[in-house]
Amino acid sequence: MEELVIRDADVVDGSGGPSYRADVVVDGGRIVAIVQEAAAAGCQRPKARRELDAEGLVLSPGFIDMHAHSDLALLRDPDHSAKVAQGVTLEVIGQDGLSYAPVDDRTLAEVRRAITGWNGYGDDIDFDWRSVGEYLDRLDSAFDGRGIAVNAAYLIPQGTVRMLAVGWDDREATPQELDRMRQLVAEGMEQGAVGMSSGLTYTPGMYAKDAELTELCRVVASYDGYYCPHHRSYGAGALEAYAEMVELAREADCSLHLAHATMNFGVNEGRAPELLTLLDEALATGADISLDTYPYTPGCTTLVAMLPSWASEGGPEAILRRLADDETADRIRHHLEVIGSDGCHGVPMEWDTIEIAGVTDPALAEYVGRRLDSWATARRLLLADRLAPSILQHVGHEENVRQIMRHRVHTGGSDGILQGAKPHPRAYGTFPQYLGRYTRELGVLSLEECVAHLTSRPAARLRLPDRGLVKEGYRADLVLFDPATVAAGSTFEQPRTLPTGIPHVLIDGRFVIEDGRRTNELAGRSVRRTT
Repeated sequence: MEELVIRDADVVDGSGGPSYRADVVVDGGRIVAIVQEAAAAGCQRPKARRELDAEGLVLSPGFIDMHAHSDLALLRDPDHSAKVAQGVTLEVIGQDGLSYAPVDDRTLAEVRRAITGWNGYGDDIDFDWRSVGEYLDRLDSAFDGRGIAVNAAYLIPQGTVRMLAVGWDDREATPQELDRMRQLVAEGMEQGAVGMSSGLTYTPGMYAKDAELTELCRVVASYDGYYCPHHRSYGAGALEAYAEMVELAREADCSLHLAHATMNFGVNEGRAPELLTLLDEALATGADISLDTYPYTPGCTTLVAMLPSWASEGGPEAILRRLADDETADRIRHHLEVIGSDGCHGVPMEWDTIEIAGVTDPALAEYVGRRLDSWATARRLLLADRLAPSILQHVGHEENVRQIMRHRVHTGGSDGILQGAKPHPRAYGTFPQYLGRYTRELGVLSLEECVAHLTSRPAARLRLPDRGLVKEGYRADLVLFDPATVAAGSTFEQPRTLPTGIPHVLIDGRFVIEDGRRTNELAGRSVRRTT
């Protein structure tokens, strides 16, 4: 007898097609039978050792977070309810060109410092890996070999690769250094990465010219992976930055996935249709493009990321020296407030759009939740917290958010930073926010469309042959939610509140959320490139 039958579920299977009522049978971590209501009439219904009554609940594939920053959280927190409770069964990490593999001793120390605001410094982590494959092995063997909370796929971080081969200098790579970067990318792909990410407003990845990025993307394409850039501007010049990435991917013959594809700042209000026209024209010529977004208007990053690139050259210690020098600090202020820093997407800084989300020094806790009032305050925080503060940036536009999420190549990504006393609520609320606010309340998407955006589309981008659909033979990564009550509990005031209306989540056929409570199951593993 099979392990589990989920009885009388309203199946939204991820394909975008209409829902149907069915019994779904799970055994050995896979969906082994789907018996629709019409077919079951007059015949014996499937039985199993356990039955779950799903009356009134929607059964869908598990949600795939296409842009996650859980690189250390997965090793730190076996519970990881921030994502598990949302119905997330797979996260894509290694984002924005900065993560923890491949590294050597020097670059590991540098990258830990550079992205403390995303993941913490990691004093509680045993960094016993150096290669991509070793990091993925570490995920699989976490918590005494039990695994991790959710599945995880990895993107090779181009900024970290450049850090290894070139360092933190703003210059072109030599032919030998470019060969080294090609080798590092090839090794990462062979060891299981699904593609490569870039953070082209973050150092040192932003120092790479398009010719260098194109060469690395050619390597990625040879393994049927995809390129996921945080491109050079989401503000002034955003459309040109999107077009640059489309052309680069075309030149490299590489699949393209645009990270957190927003149109922010006052210069881009109402301009989402221009972005979508650009994408439609590229898609019409055969380009393989997808994108992800989060269903909120504010962004989230680190305060140090706002600085002009010249101020970040040389790495974290060099940044601190420049900040400590009054003359150089005033030059930084001028770039931020008058010229428009490339770190702030070419838009002159409006300090009241910046809210402090987290600090590492408890003595600075009073700043969390406050808007900045001046460069003097920002400088003081950067020096006192050694570049660690994370921020919310209130620069988005609701209509742009809605129009982009309707596009046929759209997928969901939280871009969730879990660090800080007051993180962005998207870390805990992205997927129920799509289902509750934007589907049920606003009708921006139908339920069937929304589920497809969060399941089968990302699975197709990741080239996963047996995930993203409720289908016989597919892995039993499944979510049961109440379409009438599912909602994000997290708010800007209480960002760590868990969602409502998601009573059951299964990964590999094992309940990780049961009756609304986190179980002790650690069913997640690394998901490696299979083609």
